[in-house]
Amino acid sequence: MTAVEIWQQFVEGMKHTTWPEYIAVFAGIASVWFSRKENVLVYPVGLINTVIYIWLSYKNHLPGEASVNFYYTVMSIYGWYMWLKKNNQHEKVLHVTWSGKKMWANQVLFFLFFYLSIFYSLVYLKDNFFEGAIPWADAFASATAFTGMWLMTRKKVESWYWWLATNIASIPLYFVKGLVFTSVYYLILLVMAVFGLLEWKKRAKQKHA
Repeated sequence: MTAVEIWQQFVEGMKHTTWPEYIAVFAGIASVWFSRKENVLVYPVGLINTVIYIWLSYKNHLPGEASVNFYYTVMSIYGWYMWLKKNNQHEKVLHVTWSGKKMWANQVLFFLFFYLSIFYSLVYLKDNFFEGAIPWADAFASATAFTGMWLMTRKKVESWYWWLATNIASIPLYFVKGLVFTSVYYLILLVMAVFGLLEWKKRAKQKHA
């Protein structure tokens, strides 16, 4: 695909962007901004984004991404609870920290489990229900997102590495599906994830000190 063809597809895709997609994108950007600031509003605002994207992903033959957003919805409720949870001294239980060796091993296994599960499920679904599915790409974007969201509910710095991978994979994935504005959205999230990683590294260092 030439640069001119990419530009033409971008312009055409922007013309067909719907209001639900606009709302989902802006809610998602706000949610990531709140997560960077370690603000619990990341979850209620994020729920607006995830519910809309369940519908958009299913409609555009992205069952893996639909499952991710369903997972986001459930984990947002769980994360909301965990971020607000306090001990007997009325202090927050969770703080931004790095993963230890055991947590690193767990997150890699977590990713591999979901990648293989989603990939083989999509291979089957592609032949029977979703002809437009791209199993390897959808599974990668989905599995990295599953892992990132799980780690974010635990306030682990490494969650941002998984978000970076999710965003990089999602930019071309949504573009080829015609959801151009969503593709731009993931480009914005990619930049925000870099700053989120730097911010959480700083917070983890302060907590460790």
